Amino acid sequence: MNLSYWEKTSWLSNIDFTVIGSGIVGLNCAIQLKKRYPKSTILVLERGVLPQGASTKNAGFACFGSISEILSDMKYHTEEELVNLVRDRWEGILALRALLGDAAIGYEQQGGHELFLENEGELYQRCRETLKDINELLRPVFKGDAFTSTPNHFNFKGIKGHYISQFHEGQIDTGRMMKALLQLALNKGITVLNTTMVKSFEDSGNSVQVATADFEFQTKKLLIATNGFTAQLLKEAIKPARAQVLITKPITNLKIKGTFHLEEGYYYFRNVDDRILLGGGRNLDFKTEETVDFGTTSLVQNKLEELLRTVILPNTPFEIDYSWSGIMGVGSQKKPIVKQISTNIACGVRLGGMGIAIGTTIGKQLAGCFN
Repeated sequence: MNLSYWEKTSWLSNIDFTVIGSGIVGLNCAIQLKKRYPKSTILVLERGVLPQGASTKNAGFACFGSISEILSDMKYHTEEELVNLVRDRWEGILALRALLGDAAIGYEQQGGHELFLENEGELYQRCRETLKDINELLRPVFKGDAFTSTPNHFNFKGIKGHYISQFHEGQIDTGRMMKALLQLALNKGITVLNTTMVKSFEDSGNSVQVATADFEFQTKKLLIATNGFTAQLLKEAIKPARAQVLITKPITNLKIKGTFHLEEGYYYFRNVDDRILLGGGRNLDFKTEETVDFGTTSLVQNKLEELLRTVILPNTPFEIDYSWSGIMGVGSQKKPIVKQISTNIACGVRLGGMGIAIGTTIGKQLAGCFN
């Protein structure tokens, strides 16, 4: 595309900071940069019409991990690392709420509950037996017990008689949150260009030359916040992970309130606008779901519908309204990658499905890479 003089001078000249990705991390990074450098010119490039990865497609869980997820993470992290992961998630949620306000993001603290299927007796027993120890481990974060056992008061079927619940967990309206974050960035004078695919970049030492599908330009600093799509730009230990989601049509007199986890967090559901939103299932076929292609599969969608029929809404008629998918960035460890990778390039990626919880703080950390 041949740019006009006006396009070059108004949008693509004298750029101090360019951020790739307008999701939770990218916008928070840009906002923080503007706070630190009020006179700077900041450009955000987004490949999609809307934030393309998971930021506008996630289930809206403001969570820090169910007890079985935490036990699973203990296999790959030290106790200190685990506490820090949970603390980062909890403080990240608080930072998001402080930045935008609970009303703007539709925040509700209905509590979170982990359900255990009847055939998960061993996992259920292990979680119950370690409940006290996990609470003690996380006490410095929450200043009290994180988890407690509660009865099955929503009358789900095919599960153990008690949930393991924690009342710090909340839920947000993902769309409202991202609109509020984008509006805040625009109000601060940050430029966002959508449908702009970055193809390559090169750090010359003095600046970074960036080539998109339509034009090239220079920027003083480049910050990459592409999470699940990072492997297309950088050689980092990140794999894409597609998450499939469906939502029911409105259900009359729906009593279910809160956020819910199944099978070590591989399935999750919540109430929203008198509907049930249910997602997960990539554990059914990890290889197929290791993709940057959006879409759904009959294998996963059928399993989600089966869970609705047999566990979540066994005595309630429902219809599926529609389904979608998002792309997360995962790795062998849950710790995000935030680092400077050359003189003028840095990245903040691999959020491990915890973007709502840690996106705000990771964006701030990314903005500080060149201090």
